[in-house]
Amino acid sequence: MVKQSSKKKAVFRTATFLSQGGTGRVLADFQKGKVVFAQGDTANAIFHIQKGKVKVAVVSQNGKEAVIAILGAGDFFGEGCLAAQPMRMATATAMTDASIMRLEKATVVATLKKEPTFSDVLLSYMLTRSIRIEEDLVDQLFNSSEKRLARVLLLLANFGKDSKPETVISKISQETLAEMVGTTRSRVSFFMNKFRRLGFIKYNGTLEVHSSLLNVVLHD
Repeated sequence: MVKQSSKKKAVFRTATFLSQGGTGRVLADFQKGKVVFAQGDTANAIFHIQKGKVKVAVVSQNGKEAVIAILGAGDFFGEGCLAAQPMRMATATAMTDASIMRLEKATVVATLKKEPTFSDVLLSYMLTRSIRIEEDLVDQLFNSSEKRLARVLLLLANFGKDSKPETVISKISQETLAEMVGTTRSRVSFFMNKFRRLGFIKYNGTLEVHSSLLNVVLHD
C-alpha cells in the first residue's frame, strides 16, 4: 500500500507578515518630518507602523491644518483605499524616526480573503479606531478645551490601553497640540503651565504625563 503524502498548509503568522518584506510588502525607514503620503495622492496601499509615531493631518482650502490622529507602533493607517477611496484625504508625516510597512492594496485584499487571522486583526483595529473617532467627536462637541487637552496627552501616553503607559512621550509642539485639541496655541500654553504647576505633567525637552492628569478628564 502506497502511503499518500499530504502537504500541510504553512501557518500564517500575522506578526511576520506585517514586519517582513515580501510580495506587495515593503518595510521602510522614515526620518522625522518625512511625508509618508500627502493629501491628494493616489490611495493604493495601507501602512503599518513598526516603531515611531506618525501624524495624520488635513489641510483646508484656506490653509488651516487639523491634526486628526497621532499614531504609534502597532497602528494601521491609509486603510481608506480598501473602501475604494481613490485619493488620500489627509497627509501622514513621521513625527519621529519611524519604521513603517507599506502593503499594496491588492496584497491586503488577497490576504484578507485567504487568512482569517489577518482579517480578525485588521477588523479589530478598524472597529477600535471607529470607536475612538466617535469619542473624539463627543469630546470636541461637549468638553472644554482644557479637558480635551488632558485627554489628548493621556492618549499620547497610552493611558487606557492594554499596554503599559508610556509616561514619557516624544516632544510635541504646542502648535500640534492646539491643532489636535481645536484651540489656540496660547490656550494650550496656559493649560500646560497649569498642569505642570499641579504636578500632572513635567516637561523639559521630553514630556512626562502622570496618571493624576485623569482628574482633569473625570472632574465635572
